[in-house]
Amino acid sequence: MTQDNLSAVLYGIDDLRLEQRPIPVPKDDEVLIKMEAIGICGSDVHYLKKGRICDFIVDKPMILGHESSGMVVGVGKNVKHLKEGDRVAIEPGVPCGQCNFCKGGRYNLCPEIFFCATPPDDGNLSRYYCHSASYCYKLPDNMSYEEGALMEPLSVGVHACRRGNVGVGSVVLVLGAGPIGLVTLLSAKAFGASKVLITDILDERLQVAKSLGADHTLKIEKHMTEQDIIKKITELLGEDPTVSLDCSGAEVSVRVALQVTKTGGVAVLVGMGKSEITIPLSGALFREIDIRGCFRYHNTYPTAIELVSSGKINVKPLVTHKFKIEDTQKAFDTAVSGEGNPIKIVIYPNRSNV
Repeated sequence: MTQDNLSAVLYGIDDLRLEQRPIPVPKDDEVLIKMEAIGICGSDVHYLKKGRICDFIVDKPMILGHESSGMVVGVGKNVKHLKEGDRVAIEPGVPCGQCNFCKGGRYNLCPEIFFCATPPDDGNLSRYYCHSASYCYKLPDNMSYEEGALMEPLSVGVHACRRGNVGVGSVVLVLGAGPIGLVTLLSAKAFGASKVLITDILDERLQVAKSLGADHTLKIEKHMTEQDIIKKITELLGEDPTVSLDCSGAEVSVRVALQVTKTGGVAVLVGMGKSEITIPLSGALFREIDIRGCFRYHNTYPTAIELVSSGKINVKPLVTHKFKIEDTQKAFDTAVSGEGNPIKIVIYPNRSNV
């Protein structure tokens, strides 16, 4: 192993640097991973451009990256289920394991959770990285490192559909066809939804959604009112959706979700927008719409891996752009500009022939 551990470090707004960090030594319950594929998430871009997300503020240098996979090259003495050479998908959150949320299985709500690339915790956009072995999952032989990295965003879609009780026969509305909207679409179809309609403001994203199995797509035009959107959704589906999942965070999308969801249905808020918005709450209450938050995920990686390895979900088309770690700045510039209509940008820390 070389001593080269080039890492992408965010120092502040628009201040992203590549620098060497020491190769870490795994603790007793950790593994050392040679990183192979890391996706750029919207949160990475938000920290780069805004320096914060809600109360999470970049106030010291932080390594970016949390959608990741790699090969185990070092094993702590207590680790039994992994060995050197294993290819793994990395779940970026490591909870405390002691609080009531952890003991109740909802460890994504753990107040002491370590989460890659969420201040103050470093991420794993590096050549080498140590992580808790309990949150590293073996990849089947028929899955690539790119697919392994996409288990993180796919987990958001799986968790969102679980929160919405999506199942056989569900009629689903997905608002927003960005990466999270697209994995939510894929999850809804895999969970048995009979019809899925997805909306967006960009034709390119809707074309991708259609190729991934969306039954209906709806482009939101600037001139459309909320009532126009609601009417069109109902017309395309032939009925009101039983489950609506907002993956945009936009106020208008949340408002539409609460109004168009079938009486007695579920509206899941996945996207993160402004901290305060105005919503038509009383109508949703009168119709007993269940409004549910969705924060990260828990106990999703085995399901996500099985869905992909079995062929029920194909995430390969989501990867549109690939970069070496030396070109990290260019990768983020592409994510910010949208040049070439990127969906998922993947960085390869240990490849020179990308």
